[in-house]
Amino acid sequence: MRTLLLIVLIITSGLSAGAQGLVPATKAETLLYAHMGEITTLDPVYPYDAVTQGMLFNVYETLIRFRGSSLKDFEPLLSVKVPSVHNGLASADGRTFKFPVRKNVKFHNGDALTPEDVKYSLLRFMFTDPPGGPASLLLEPIFGLASSRGTDGKPAVSKKEFESAVKIQGDTVVVHLKRPFAPFLSIIARWSYVMDRKWCISRGEWDGSYEKLPAFSGRSKERSGLFNAANGTGPFMVGRWDSNTKQAALGASPHYWGKAPRLKRVIMKTVQEFGTRRLMLEAGDADIIDLPRPFEPQVRGLKGVTLYDDLPRLMTDPVFFFTFKVNPMANPDIGSGKLDGQGIPADFFANPDIRKAFSYAFDYAGYLKQGLKGKATRAKGSIPPGIAGYNPDTPGYEFNRTRATEYFRKAYNGDVWNRGFRFTLTYNTGGDVRQLACEVLKRGVESINPRFHVDLRGVDWPVYLEKTQNHKMPLFTRGWTGDYPDAHNFIFPFYHSKGRYAIAQAYSNPALDKQIEAAVTETSPAKRKAMYAKIQRAAYEEAVQIYTVHPRGLYAARDTLKGFYDNAVFMGIYFYPLSR
Repeated sequence: MRTLLLIVLIITSGLSAGAQGLVPATKAETLLYAHMGEITTLDPVYPYDAVTQGMLFNVYETLIRFRGSSLKDFEPLLSVKVPSVHNGLASADGRTFKFPVRKNVKFHNGDALTPEDVKYSLLRFMFTDPPGGPASLLLEPIFGLASSRGTDGKPAVSKKEFESAVKIQGDTVVVHLKRPFAPFLSIIARWSYVMDRKWCISRGEWDGSYEKLPAFSGRSKERSGLFNAANGTGPFMVGRWDSNTKQAALGASPHYWGKAPRLKRVIMKTVQEFGTRRLMLEAGDADIIDLPRPFEPQVRGLKGVTLYDDLPRLMTDPVFFFTFKVNPMANPDIGSGKLDGQGIPADFFANPDIRKAFSYAFDYAGYLKQGLKGKATRAKGSIPPGIAGYNPDTPGYEFNRTRATEYFRKAYNGDVWNRGFRFTLTYNTGGDVRQLACEVLKRGVESINPRFHVDLRGVDWPVYLEKTQNHKMPLFTRGWTGDYPDAHNFIFPFYHSKGRYAIAQAYSNPALDKQIEAAVTETSPAKRKAMYAKIQRAAYEEAVQIYTVHPRGLYAARDTLKGFYDNAVFMGIYFYPLSR
């Protein structure tokens, strides 16, 4: 355990002043999690990646949560009751929800939780609204908006609308929705992080007034006063996060209102190379590691190691995203910027024939067998199994060189076939499964015509996110892990013009937007299912994206780890029930 002890000493010796009061941790009370990806900020209104949100889920708490591993049953958390029509806390029309706030709860700095903190947190989550952030998850049901800003940069809602949406009645927070929104409680169960209003303001953050909203809206994450500071009510508090060494130390909160966590310290460390993670696990220097499916055989059977396998996931990953209008400014990813065999024009993938040709050039069955060892479901659309609206009969593309050739010959009146092209296909560094998918697509495309050249490049996660939102990558691979268990969460971000990936792709289809907006307000499950089937068929016909698989989850851990359980919406590991 020498490496683990060295890491613990390095991190704990540099704890910030805000971490004073963390209980001491012995070796047996410390866990090290070696993961892919990087923590990007400590302010929960900014990140939309699984690693950061998975960490914050242990630090901040929500009003309600899913019970155990269930995706249907809720239980109270910072609200003492789950709103329902039966208990009178939810209106019959599905537009008003009341959350009685739990008493005798303290934040990590000792401040008492109040209903004002809950109101402030919900509004701050929506109206900080950074580009590419998760604000729309609450903006959409509460205000009927995907963005809090109008075209002029000012708030997209009036002061009256702003003040009437979230109110306080005694010890209860009342939320009024713009319209009925079927998955509202599912969103609250994952995304209603509650923050300390007084503490936020003391660090230069928004004061809660309507007039000050523009000054805090859409800022970069680095400008937040909470970029490297956290203060939740959860079982763990942040001791130190070092973005340079890519590691964080969490400690058990001495103020936690529930039963004290069994672990006293958790180290989260970014280790991109699988070989290094495997050696750490085998030596006992890591207690649990991320395990990409292609590397499963290298871990299975190791002495003292347990696999948590076949974990249910609300996931569509990897997905290839075509950028319909690439930003050409100083962009080497499009080569010459022309259709001359040495590059591609900025609107190369706006051509549906090109998109269909690429869709037919991917070896889906081979990738499922080679990359996922058969431990996944073939994806034909964005909605994964386990969610109402998933349909295994959704139309999808198959690997077919003949059809791919037909579309390549057809595109741009034959110029693509005759001149060829070159561009860069990007994946995130450490994303081994995505990298393999890129290699499979590269082989498929280049085997069709020697003039076709697809260069591959891995990019570190923070840079990757920035390039995605700035339309710098002509074709890139990412995935989607469900924010909440409803089909809308896999339809809106993929296809709606204001959704995360549609924005990144510069894709817009007004007719599809209307269908998506209608489907989420529909209360009949049968009608919703039919509506989502129609939407996915339209996406297939346009070849908006290339879907590969719906994977199942997998971790490798030392067999000394106890208490592990998983829920598909965690986006990471819930450390609270764990012990060593």
